[in-house]
Order: sequence, then C-alpha cells, then structure tokens
Amino acid sequence: MTAATESPTLPRLSFSWPEGADFTELLPREWLVTNGRGGYASGSLSACNTRRYHGLFIPGLEKKGRTVMLARLNEEVLVRGQTYRLDTEQCADGNHVTGGARLLRGFHLEGLVPHWLYQLGEARLQRKLTLVHGENTLVVVWEHLSGPEVGLRLRPFPALRMHDDKLHTTLLEPTVFLSSSRVELRASEGAPPMRMRLYSSAPAPFVGLRETSAPQLYTVERSRGYDHLETLVSPGYFDCTLRPGERLAMCVTTEDAAVLERDPHETFSLEYERERRLLVQVPPAARTGVSARLVLAADQFIIAPTRSTDEAWARAVGQDVRSVIAGYHWFTDWGRDTMISLEGLTLSTGRHATAAAILRTFHHHVRDGLLPNLFPEGESEGLYHTADATLWFFHAVDRYLQHTKDEQLLRDFYPTLTGIITHHQKGTRHNIRVDPKDGLLSQGEEGYQLTWMDAKVDGWVVTPRRGKAVELNALWFNALRLMVEWSERLGEDARPYAAAAEQAHGSFNRRFWNPATGCLFDVVDGEGGKDDPAVRPNQVFAISLKNPVLRRDKWEPVMTKVHEQLLTPVGLRSLAPGHPDYKPNYDGDLRARDAAYHQGTVWGWLIGHYVDATLKLSEDKRDARAVLEGMKQHLEHAGVGQISEIFDATEPFRPRGCIAQAWSVAETLRVFLKTDVP
Repeated sequence: MTAATESPTLPRLSFSWPEGADFTELLPREWLVTNGRGGYASGSLSACNTRRYHGLFIPGLEKKGRTVMLARLNEEVLVRGQTYRLDTEQCADGNHVTGGARLLRGFHLEGLVPHWLYQLGEARLQRKLTLVHGENTLVVVWEHLSGPEVGLRLRPFPALRMHDDKLHTTLLEPTVFLSSSRVELRASEGAPPMRMRLYSSAPAPFVGLRETSAPQLYTVERSRGYDHLETLVSPGYFDCTLRPGERLAMCVTTEDAAVLERDPHETFSLEYERERRLLVQVPPAARTGVSARLVLAADQFIIAPTRSTDEAWARAVGQDVRSVIAGYHWFTDWGRDTMISLEGLTLSTGRHATAAAILRTFHHHVRDGLLPNLFPEGESEGLYHTADATLWFFHAVDRYLQHTKDEQLLRDFYPTLTGIITHHQKGTRHNIRVDPKDGLLSQGEEGYQLTWMDAKVDGWVVTPRRGKAVELNALWFNALRLMVEWSERLGEDARPYAAAAEQAHGSFNRRFWNPATGCLFDVVDGEGGKDDPAVRPNQVFAISLKNPVLRRDKWEPVMTKVHEQLLTPVGLRSLAPGHPDYKPNYDGDLRARDAAYHQGTVWGWLIGHYVDATLKLSEDKRDARAVLEGMKQHLEHAGVGQISEIFDATEPFRPRGCIAQAWSVAETLRVFLKTDVP
C-alpha cells in the first residue's frame, strides 16, 4: 500500500462527564448505527429510550418493514456486593430515572461505532455495539477495563412490533430455548425469529424467569402528541461473570442460525476496515476532520432495499439495487431526497458505482413520466404524487455524468428522458403539465401536496402551492437545457428542447420577477389566478442550478433578500419572518408541527444551493465556508455525528424532525468540499 493510500485514521467524536454531572443533557443527544439494508439501532447517549423508534435491534424485514425486535437490555452489574445498572429507563410519571446515566463517564464514536464508558465503584466497564453491514445482525460487546471481577445479568426486552406502530404490551408466544447460551424468540407462529447467543469464557446460562417491565415513558413521543407508554415483557436473562481484561459478547440476528457461529469480536474489526475503505476512496481533503465525519455519516443512508420486485429485476439484468433512506428514524427511500442527495452521498465520496446503481434502480421505477415520490414501509410499489422528484432526476444524472463520463448510462436512459419530457408537455398525473401558452410547468390537484413543501395533516394541505411554482420551473428549464446538451452529444435532434427552453426562459423572467419585493414570486398563476409574493427559499434554484433560468442582473437582489430574511447558521428558513403564516418554532402535536413545517422552519439541505448561488456571485470560498460553521458545530448535537432534518427558525435554532437526514448531510458535505481552501 502506497503512502497515498495508507489506511486513514477513523474520526473520533468524544464526550465526557465528571461524577455528578447533569445526566439530562444526554437525553437530547442520540446515537445511530445502520446496516445498509434500512435497518438500524438507536437511542439516547444515556442508553435510555426516549422514542418509539429507539431500540438496539430494528432490522428491515421483507414485506414488513423496520421492526423493533430488541427494544432494550436491562444490564445489571454486581461489584463487591453492590448492584449497578448500565442501561437507563424513565418511569411513567416522568419524575425520576433509574439506571446508569449517572454512572456514565464517557461516550465516543470510533468511526460509526458507539462506545460507552462506565465507572461502577471500583470497576470500569466499556460497552460497544455495531450492526453487521448488509445483514440483520447486532453484536454488543462488554469489556472489563479495570477493577475486580463483576457479575453481569443481561435481560433482553423484545418489542417485536413495527417501529412506527402504536405502543402496546407485547406477549411473546412461543419462546424457544435452544441451549443454555442460545435463545430464539418469535412474536407468533410463522413470524420471523429473533435468535440470540451469548459468548463468554465462563458458563453463562439463560435463566427462563419471565419479567414484565414498568411502563416505559418515551418523552419525545409525549412531546409530539403520540402515545408514549410501553410495557415490555422479557422471557429471562443471561447470567454471566466478567473478569478484568475479559470481553463478553452478545449476538442478535434474524438471519440463519449459522450466523451465531462467527467470532463476534471480528465483526468490529471488519466494520472498522469497511469504514476506512470509505475514506480511502474520497479526495484527500475529505479523509480527516469534519469532512471525514460527514463521509461516514453519508454512508448510513445508502441501502440495498429488500423489495422483491427490485430483486427480481436486478437478477434479470445483472444490476445492483441501491437506494437512499431519506432520514432516520421514520423515512423510507424517497425519490426527491435521493436525487438531491446523490452527488453528496456518492459522487463526492468516490462511490460512482453506487451512484449508477441508485440511478438505474429509480430509472426502473419511472411511470407515466414520473419518478416515485416514496416507497411505503414494507411495500414494493412506489407512490407517484410528486412534481419535482423527476426533474431532480435530470439534475442527478447530469452530476453523475460530470463525475464519470459514463456515456452508456446516458444512452440507456435517453429514451426514458425523452419520454419524461413528452409526458410533461402533454400532461401526466395530478395535472402536472406544461402550459402551451408560456411553456411554464404547472401542477396541482385538490388534496395533494406535490412540491417538496409537502406537509399534510387530516386532509389539510398546508402549502398546496398549486400553479406554476418557482423551483419547478427552474428545474424544468434546467432539464430542457440538459436535453439539448445530451441530444447533441448523442447525435439526436436537440431543436425541440432548445425551443421549449427558450420559451420557458422568456416567460419565467417576465412572470416571476416581483418588483414590489425585489425578488421572485413563489408561485404564479396560483389558485384563483393569483401570484404568491411570499419570500421563500425556492427562488434560489433559479440561480444555483447548472442552467440558471433567472437573468444575471436579478441574481444579486434575490440573494440579498435571501441572505437578509432566510439565512441562518443551519440552513434557510422556509418562509420569511413577518409573513402572516410565519411560525418561529416547530413543536407541539402533529397538526401544530405540520403547520410550521414549511412556514418558517429552517431546512438544512438548502444550505447547499445557497452556497452554489453565492459562489456564482463571488468566488470567495472563505465567505462561503463561513456559512457552514453552524453545521460543523451541530455534529455534536441531536444525532451525534449526523445532521438533522430541520431546525427552529429563531435562536437557538433547536434541531427538530429526524436526527439524521440524507440531504442535510449530502449537501453540507458537497459544499464543504467545494469550499475547501488549501
């Protein structure tokens, strides 16, 4: 191995607390481990579950989706006659917490692997865990670092429910004991089994003594207006001994029982090596520091989905199936998010083959000239209620071609791309169509939210934006100009696309400029024929895309307005303060949150196109890099090592929504590298 390709050091993100520290600061910080198949493990740093989505083992199961198999472990440690708890639980009254939060002295991510350090009287123990990449298998290891011999009682509490199901008391029948150190649990006859094995140098029998937990309080669910109490049932516990210098391991899997024969400790070596390989293939500037942390964060969203229809197609054509989880914990793979994220997640990280597999997977799912908006949990067919995901597909294909020069992919896709343009010009689902009078793209159907501002609750579409939306027409013009470029490259007739682009360009600049605000209308020809003057970030795309539709003389006033009214340290507000619908905070029950979702709430992913547009006005990378400082600091909050979906619109810009969002990470990483100054 040459010096240029030496194995890089994995980035480390560390926290430490003195004895007596306030443990409550651990609850809002969360860790996340993923397995490349949509499955994950997650919880608060205190090892206390605060969400229905928290658990040590939440695999993605075919035809079912992500399932909380193992919600938590009760970990009791006996040191010189004194019993300590490593895990933490919050009781139903919400007034007290039991367990190991106060005993936690340190937490760190070694790459993507979480480690907890506990001081238990004279004994010092470390716990770490990981999921096997590409497999539904969890491995947890406890290591005795110093002090006397300890006893360790590990009681698993399965949940065996879908991760977004209502909470309930779980009954486990039947329970099958395979041997003294192996257990198999099923929620019901015919359900997928959860197999467990303990690896210990000393006998560690499983004691079949059933126990029902006290009601567990999930504080985040309570604050979001959902059911928030869950009672869990444990079938028994492993009784173990751990001597100084020894390690103890547990493996939990839904795979074949043969998986339990592997060396559990090698799992970590293999995961560390996998992560180092991810850093080897990125540009040198991305192998250390914040960039390296973001490269690893990006990996957590890339998956091989378990859809039977995709697998059959892939076998037939010899193609890998790949997709992108939009956000953890509750999003599946979304077309819009995937196309926006593609460059940052895969092309900026040197994963060109993965990028091609993602594009080909979504290309396979084009219907009536549309990309799917999303794939519902556990289902094989997508939903197509989106007007912009398909146009972002053109952007993603262009970025891929710029990085790879893969002419074969362009030739394979060209008939589909021409078909997409034709469908839009003639009209497709949900009234997505080009107005022949001005060449602008219009959309809208009662009860549907078709742009990325897509909040809907109880039939109420919060921001319908029906009509000719500014970003849709920026994307439409960009797609037409790309078709001119690609047609000429392939020797096809580019004139129809050039004519359509020229018409759209002229109409856009006549219709969207609003002299009253000195920036762009958000929607023209909206409901009742009205134009919407709301100052929103969507106008940035008229500048930031490869082929900007807005005339150059209007760029500076638009960006000045966006800078003054929308820019924050963690992204752009979705609506300017002062508008009657502006909401400064994203909190409360579902209706209250959705009312704020795109009405002021800050979106992290928008920072990428803000930086792109800024660099078109000024090539000073230092100023652009300074815009990203807030994102750098955010890596230590919410989902540690990750970037959240959204933030409150006012200081302190509290992170909200998903703790880890694909396009937030992708766009931050992309422009972090773009603004690198030697």
